[in-house]
Amino acid sequence: MTTPWSKTQKGEAHTFRKFQDGDQRWSRWTEQIFVADESHKCPTYVNRTPPCQGSCPSGEDIRGWLQIARGIEKPPEGVSWQEYAFRRSTDANPFPSQMGRVCPAPCEAGCNRNDVDDFVGINAVEQYIGDNAIEDGYTFDSPTLQSDKKIAIVGGGPAGLAAAYQLRRKGYGSTIFDDHDELGGMMRYGIPGYRTPRRLLDAEINRIVAMGDIEVRTGTRIGDDITLAELDDQFDAVLWALGCQTGRALPVEGGDAPNCVSGVKFLEAFNTGRLQVTSDKVVCVGGGDTSIDVVSVARRLGKINKLNTRERPELVVHGFVSHDAALAATRSGAQVTLTSLLPQAAMTASEHEVHDALTEGVSIRSAVMPLRVIVGDDGRATAIEMAECEMQDNKPVPIEGTEFTLEADLIVSAIGQGGNLHGLDELDNGRGLIDSDAFYQVADRPGHFVAGDIIRPHLLTTAIGQASVAANSIDLFLRGESQKKRPKVDVNHFNLMDKLAEAQLAPSERFEAANWGTDQADYAVHNYEDRSAHEVAAADELFLGHWKKEDRNTRPENVPAGDQVLGNFEERLSNLTEEQVVAEAGRCMSCGMCFECDNCMIYCPQDAVFRVDKDKRTTGRYVDTDYSKCIGCHICSDVCPAGYIDMGMGH
Repeated sequence: MTTPWSKTQKGEAHTFRKFQDGDQRWSRWTEQIFVADESHKCPTYVNRTPPCQGSCPSGEDIRGWLQIARGIEKPPEGVSWQEYAFRRSTDANPFPSQMGRVCPAPCEAGCNRNDVDDFVGINAVEQYIGDNAIEDGYTFDSPTLQSDKKIAIVGGGPAGLAAAYQLRRKGYGSTIFDDHDELGGMMRYGIPGYRTPRRLLDAEINRIVAMGDIEVRTGTRIGDDITLAELDDQFDAVLWALGCQTGRALPVEGGDAPNCVSGVKFLEAFNTGRLQVTSDKVVCVGGGDTSIDVVSVARRLGKINKLNTRERPELVVHGFVSHDAALAATRSGAQVTLTSLLPQAAMTASEHEVHDALTEGVSIRSAVMPLRVIVGDDGRATAIEMAECEMQDNKPVPIEGTEFTLEADLIVSAIGQGGNLHGLDELDNGRGLIDSDAFYQVADRPGHFVAGDIIRPHLLTTAIGQASVAANSIDLFLRGESQKKRPKVDVNHFNLMDKLAEAQLAPSERFEAANWGTDQADYAVHNYEDRSAHEVAAADELFLGHWKKEDRNTRPENVPAGDQVLGNFEERLSNLTEEQVVAEAGRCMSCGMCFECDNCMIYCPQDAVFRVDKDKRTTGRYVDTDYSKCIGCHICSDVCPAGYIDMGMGH
């Protein structure tokens, strides 16, 4: 290399630059590698959050339970990998069986494996973990109660149940109030049973309640049966997890016709067994996941050619009557159409669900908007007038001359949801929702917290993640402590110190000021940095060339086509085998965490990188560096498939 400390010409200002442009480049790559007498930067092993987890609203340690399934992270002695993966998964989300089936999987969309071939089938592995846990009878631990404080949870859906679970783990009991006959919320009343099998849903709910000190009061509505003032008098903290079970009507002329119903109420009528058949021509206006469930159910229910006018579907949906199950014996296929403001590719429903609906015989008209509902002499809707549209300033605008009419006996509106805050006007933000701060506290109401769709309708996994944060906020409130700033990447992080403690390898020696070096000491974890609370491992930080293209292990699906859909309520998704689960987990690239591939040791020209002794090794502590040999060539960092190695400060 050229002589350092660049000289300046007379009159030129001095700079802080050590070299001139180009001086930092080696003339030959062999010199770069084999100059072993100096080290400026050496490997630092850096844990980052993988993008699957960063994309998961529940914050599940997805990489962690995939590592367990593939055999990289070993369970404690006497624990099967299935149980260990279940424990890791349910740290964040107590419903792996349900989420593995119905979550639209933002984790899979964020997966870095998409840059190689195809995402890892995270949902499929989670479904296997959840179903196996039910089959093997795994239960949750029941810690001793740490407080006699009383906590009310209003709403027994995914948010309320997840909050009760997380609070019980922290040593708090709770009372769940729900206005339905059974717990489950949208998992039970909003999603068809062929997507969330009820025996499995019941098992996951009962496992939470079985933790003990969780009282359940169903058929009780706060605001009617118990007032807000009474709730405040009886409980030290309240979590509002009401959900959104009120659908928006079509905001067009005729949208209030009796046979115009909401998607939420349509699905509830079906899921409670009251709705057994639908109409000849069904039009659902939507484009999201709820609308997909509506049209899929409508295709399965079919129609009755001569249905008694007193048994029309809208009367069932509105709660006036119930169908006799015998009607199902004479039903035939219904004509079902789904309309969407957005083009089909941009619909908010998952692409997979849209494909299934098309397979089942649903017609989709996309990039169209309703103009008015055409009403007959009896006041019932007979058709809906629509037009092609384009979005301007995020609003749909009809395209002149493209108007058309769809005949309809039943029109279902699935264009949004709101909460029922009757009797709870003090909480209403004017839009049928409840406002919250970053800690999920209700503004100007100390001791009141909120989670789930009642903040803003979104995914089940979002509600579960919010419930976890809210449970933490309730804990701090009841202990009289101020809320703490949440991490930038707010998920369930892998904790190396916990892992070392589990393996009985936690640092034990006391720090002594005279001993500054840590490489031989046992009072610190040497050469490791945890940035998971601040950074997500991006694809361009990985050595993608390591990975071979492998087909994803896909679950068997029951998606009936055409007329076969009529009356078919069999479960849609089957499980992978254990062998397939292990293979699919093996496709995980372990972004931001060592998965023991040995590349860094194989390619190190100085033999500076070495394996940690087997009796001191855990996940996250597999390799180390001998600084006396390292020359800072950064080859180990370049060939790390997981992006786990950074070139940091040397010794």
